[in-house]
Amino acid sequence: MRIARIVGLVVTSLLIVSPGAAVAGGSGTADGPAVIAHRGSSGIAPENTTPAIRAAVRQRADVVEIDVQRTKDGRLVNFHDCTLERTTDVEERFPGRASYRVSDFTWAELRTLDAGSWFDESFAGEPIITVREVIRLLGGRTGLLAEISPCGHYAGTGLPEQLAAELRSIPGYVDAALAGGRLGVQSFEVADAQAFHTALPEVPIGLLDADRPTEAELLELSTWADQVNPQWTVTDQALIDRVHELGMEINVWTVNEPGAMRRMRDLGVDGIITDFPQSLTQRG
Repeated sequence: MRIARIVGLVVTSLLIVSPGAAVAGGSGTADGPAVIAHRGSSGIAPENTTPAIRAAVRQRADVVEIDVQRTKDGRLVNFHDCTLERTTDVEERFPGRASYRVSDFTWAELRTLDAGSWFDESFAGEPIITVREVIRLLGGRTGLLAEISPCGHYAGTGLPEQLAAELRSIPGYVDAALAGGRLGVQSFEVADAQAFHTALPEVPIGLLDADRPTEAELLELSTWADQVNPQWTVTDQALIDRVHELGMEINVWTVNEPGAMRRMRDLGVDGIITDFPQSLTQRG
């Protein structure tokens, strides 16, 4: 059985068991958390591809979360893994390469890869896309939450500053997106988040964390960060309340089960990052 067919069953069950889960502005209740589509609507389409982005927009997600990496020749692309093997046919197309890191391929080379067939053959030939292409697909209606890749080989190479420059280079984009509350950047790496914040301080910046942040970490982050974005499994009422007391927002990841979605909503998080935005927006 193909992944897409399995996913279809999962989505159906989510919609059936969580009819009260529509919580985002425009699609749900006005005071509910933002619906943040993780790598696009990645539960029903291959992550970070055009179909996943378009599905999230169609489903009226408030925000699409993406992953920012850089090609060998300096193009910013939307791709999650540090290497290409899991979600592309890179080993077939470029056999015997010494490295399959995204950053070791030119944009022209990456553009030849099939980034869809791994998910389902109906997505065969879907290419990797650039950050600019993502912004074009969002059409000024859906927000963007861009994650700076934590892959270690980018450390100290200016990736956060390049992302800031790329966003700034799109005429009118940053001002319009900020006016509508439709732009944010996040990172697992404190140094990268601080570098981006220095380069483009008006854009909200968040820190991702798989562990529960300590009080000392929260106090330090509150001096410059706008968001604390932990894994949902380490998130409780005390953490949410403390983040809010310190003047920051909290977006939790990656929440796919209906019970967990309801729990996070009821605890008062600001955003829910999910592979299945349609289960929150009730829009297919």
